[in-house]
Amino acid sequence: QVQLVESGGGLVQAGGSLRLSCTASISIFNLNAMGWYRQVPGKQRELVAAIGRGGSAIYEDSVKGRFTISRDNAKAMVYLQMNSLKSEDTGVYYCYVNSSWGNVYWGQGIQVSVSS
Repeated sequence: QVQLVESGGGLVQAGGSLRLSCTASISIFNLNAMGWYRQVPGKQRELVAAIGRGGSAIYEDSVKGRFTISRDNAKAMVYLQMNSLKSEDTGVYYCYVNSSWGNVYWGQGIQVSVSS
């Protein structure tokens, strides 16, 4: 069973920064895309950022220029550096990984709260 553990969330004032980390208990040879989703009450979970094995990244429009996703393949970790945080960034952030055998695995979620 693949497990993902997130860390780095918390409460921050608007304009501040947080860095989320996620470590996956999976062989680095079986990692494909990794990324982060965000969910707020009453809304569907939405993709925030994703990064391919080679480092190509995509971002949700509202976070472009503020968030940076990165990964460390040797450690099976993915990071999300969040700068210039806004109140609308508040939510539960979930990391995920796509395995080489086609399954998607999720972390338990971590709360990010931005006060205005």
